[in-house]
Amino acid sequence: MSGYMYILLCSNGAYYTGSTKNLDKRMQEHQNGEGANFTKKHLPVKLVYYEFFDRIDEAFYREKQVQNWSRLKKEALINKDNSKLHDLSECKNETHYRNAPRLRPETE
Repeated sequence: MSGYMYILLCSNGAYYTGSTKNLDKRMQEHQNGEGANFTKKHLPVKLVYYEFFDRIDEAFYREKQVQNWSRLKKEALINKDNSKLHDLSECKNETHYRNAPRLRPETE
């Protein structure tokens, strides 16, 4: 069974990420206050992005992935800014191999 991963812009400016088998029905539920507790408190909501998947479990997996993204990364996805999305995906931790201090060969 197919499914969708979607991102809503809520009235408070926050993004809500979800997944569903029926996007039109789910949008109606959100707008009627029958959706998630978060969207119910921040109506109205606006659909700003969605992806279609052949299987609902793939949509659910994608939802969980995108939920953990920063606001900037979600906005890059929404705006289809692939170069910015790529840059925001890079690890910035000091322990990442690209950010570790370079060792210089010792000189005698």
